[in-house]
Amino acid sequence: MPFVVALFILTTAILLNYYDVFAVMQELMQKSQLVGTPTPVKLYGSRTSTCVLRLKRCEHKTDTYISTLHPFGQVPVLSDGLTQIFESRAISRYIAQKYAARGAPLIPSPKDLQKWARFEQAASIEQADFDVYASGIAGELVFGPMRGQSTDHKRVQTLNATLAHKLDAYERILSKQAYLAGDEVTLADLFHLPYGAIITKKLGFGLLTSASRPNVAR
Repeated sequence: MPFVVALFILTTAILLNYYDVFAVMQELMQKSQLVGTPTPVKLYGSRTSTCVLRLKRCEHKTDTYISTLHPFGQVPVLSDGLTQIFESRAISRYIAQKYAARGAPLIPSPKDLQKWARFEQAASIEQADFDVYASGIAGELVFGPMRGQSTDHKRVQTLNATLAHKLDAYERILSKQAYLAGDEVTLADLFHLPYGAIITKKLGFGLLTSASRPNVAR
């Protein structure tokens, strides 16, 4: 399995906290010789939730979890040998860097300052100009109702309109280059996939597939 495909699936699993997928990917990575000597890797989180949902029985709110794994009592947490990391984007970056030599690198080396800076810029764009709005829509229409909460449709409309405006800027960027950080795919592009899939595939929003934004849609 090509490393970029494996990391794509694994990154999506981490960002959505779907750790059954993570278990499968760990096995596939070992079989594909992406991992040399197997080391114990644990990813703490709910099997069927995203970062906005609670763990079953609230294990992540226990004193032990908070004192040893995540000081904010959240998921996910990655334990890889002596390395322990929380926050999904940090975990994804760690994995991308650890296995960078196994395939096409998804994070440019800081030695190439221009590429590295453009990656950091792209990662910031995703977090500030995409995730906050896409996750808000998903929260109102998917995760809130799952917890018995009512949907604020006015907020959904506002989030949708704002995200549409943000994606117009994406279109301007992508009209000049293939990907958000340049002409090579990076982890910043993959960060869009979890909530992008939810609002497009699950909710049927056409923001990412609109003919008015052909470069976003491609």
